[in-house]
Amino acid sequence: MGRRHHYKANKKDPPEMDITTFLNLMVVLVPFLLASAVFSRITILELNLPAAAAANADNKPQVAIEVIVRKSKIQIGNGKGIIASIPNVDNKYDTEQLGRYLLKIKNNYPDKSDATILLEPDIEYDTMVLMMDAVRSLEVKPEGAEATTSEDPTAPANIQRIELFPDMSIGDAP
Repeated sequence: MGRRHHYKANKKDPPEMDITTFLNLMVVLVPFLLASAVFSRITILELNLPAAAAANADNKPQVAIEVIVRKSKIQIGNGKGIIASIPNVDNKYDTEQLGRYLLKIKNNYPDKSDATILLEPDIEYDTMVLMMDAVRSLEVKPEGAEATTSEDPTAPANIQRIELFPDMSIGDAP
C-alpha cells in the first residue's frame, strides 16, 4: 500500500502584504529628509585644505600665517616662529586685536588668501568658529562714522567688511 499525499489541502494563496504603514512612513520621512538637508547646508563652514604638491614657482618669499589658539592667549606665527601674542581680555579672546593684526599682514601680502588655525586639544568648538570668523574677515567702520555694532539689526549699514584670509586649514597646536 502506497501512501498518497494530498497537496490540495496545503495549497493556499499566500497572505496579502499590507504596505500601508510602510507607505505612510515614506510619505512622512522623505519630505523631512529633504527639508533637513537644505537647512544643514546653511550651517556648514567650508574649509579648503591646501594641496601638498601645490608649490608656487615664484621666487617671492612665501609667508605662512598660523593663528594658534591657546587657553590664555592667541598667538600668530609665520611658520617658523611666533611673531605676535594676544592675551585674553576678561577671560575672552581678543578677536578685534587679532583682526587688526591680520589686516596689517594682509596689507603686506594682498594676494595671500590662506591661513592655518591651530587649536589646543581642550578648545571648544564655538571658539574655533569664532576664530574662523575672525580670520576670514574683519568689520571696520569708516572714519568719522558713528559707533555701531554688527549685531544690532537697526544699526545703519556703515560697517565695511574686509576679506582677510578666507581659505583656512584647521590643525592641532604644537
